[in-house]
Amino acid sequence: MAGPAPLYFSPSHRLSVYALRAVAAAVIVFLLLPVVIVIPLSFNAQPFFTFTEGMLTLDPEAFSLRWYRAMLDDPNWLLAIRNSFVIAILATILATTLGTVAAIGLASGDLPFRRFVTALLLSPMIVPLIIIAAGMFFFYSRFNLVATLPGIVIAHAALGIPFVVITVSATLAGFDRSIYNASLSLGANPVRTFRAVVFPLIRPGVISGAVFAFVTSFDEVVLVLFLAGPDQRTIPRQMFSGLREQISPTILAVATMLILISVALLATLELLRRRTRKIQGSR
Repeated sequence: MAGPAPLYFSPSHRLSVYALRAVAAAVIVFLLLPVVIVIPLSFNAQPFFTFTEGMLTLDPEAFSLRWYRAMLDDPNWLLAIRNSFVIAILATILATTLGTVAAIGLASGDLPFRRFVTALLLSPMIVPLIIIAAGMFFFYSRFNLVATLPGIVIAHAALGIPFVVITVSATLAGFDRSIYNASLSLGANPVRTFRAVVFPLIRPGVISGAVFAFVTSFDEVVLVLFLAGPDQRTIPRQMFSGLREQISPTILAVATMLILISVALLATLELLRRRTRKIQGSR
């Protein structure tokens, strides 16, 4: 028995495919080149934001770790790094908790004004950050939360909640509520049902939302400019001040660190996506 006939593509079709691939490659290079070029510049032995002749000829003496050492020896950068991780972790925990609860509430069919509540929860993604920052500043001033760690954490959590709501809601879209009802009918209370039945099924969406909330908090600078004091200075705030006050390649070393963290988080999301597809396929 003869096998299927091989597919035939006309020369014009092949040309269009090659052209599409070339355009896609050009777009990728256009997007990544300004980011990737920061990495070799961070190893420049000279205090310049440009490639030197030695770097272009790959001279070993043109490369140095001096700016990484300067970052680790500067107390301002160490404080900014510590603040960024502490604020991002606390904001991620708060945003993940509140966003997951909100997504579960939105998934129930008997929630009144569901569309209006959803729009309110997603509004931080739509409203310009400068407006949110100005409103939070005047609101926080009444409760003495300006220039405090809890104020920054709450503000960053508010920006991360929409991402958690979206990812968890997408996971709940394929959730079979009969499993939830079966657990309740067998005598389990809602808390135990959520812990033993619901959460294992929506865990990929929760983790994905947490990663997005962490990245949002870690890279945020507008709210920090309005609400943070000297003791809450974060990495983006320190980089912003460094570009205005003194241009030092130490900023490139910190930027390289941020790029590596972002790549690690993207790799985590990709592994999580593959694991989710594998679990769904086994089911």
